[in-house]
Amino acid sequence: MKLDLAKTDKHYNDAPTEPTLRTFDTYGYLTVTGSGAPAGPEYTSAVETLYRAAYGAKKIAKSAGHDFVVPKLEGLWWVESDEPPLTVPREQWHWKLMIRMPDVVTADMVRGATFERITEGDAVQVLHVGPYATEPETLARMDAFMSAHGLTMNGRHHEIYLSDPRRSAAATTKTILRHPARRLTEK
Repeated sequence: MKLDLAKTDKHYNDAPTEPTLRTFDTYGYLTVTGSGAPAGPEYTSAVETLYRAAYGAKKIAKSAGHDFVVPKLEGLWWVESDEPPLTVPREQWHWKLMIRMPDVVTADMVRGATFERITEGDAVQVLHVGPYATEPETLARMDAFMSAHGLTMNGRHHEIYLSDPRRSAAATTKTILRHPARRLTEK
């Protein structure tokens, strides 16, 4: 029987359409870091590299009796500027593309990508339905939720791509948006 993290870890892989505060543990990921516009050549190459590494780890795990479904693509996004991120040209965006791995995957099973253990802790999470171009509206709702609950950003913008934009209509594309958060009174 294949392990499917999307089904066994609903807390991680499910989000309501209204922002909510959740706490996340430490998870293992395959990662590739780079910069440039989404769907640009470096980004596209990184996605291919990441999936190649994920299916390679899956093959090794399956041969040891631990088959799993390769999880969805995720990304951490940031800019190296004091400007608001959405005003910075997309060619200047930085990203860390990730695929979460089950606990049976270890660093020595990974080829072509980095294996990292990442802890986000508290985070505001919401399901965005629609094209990426309308994410600013959802991000504004997340910001309002954070402000109302005395929270501030404590990490990089995180996206989990539930839909493949090559196969889904833009209006029905589903993306989990997550902002690591901390209380304004915490240091």
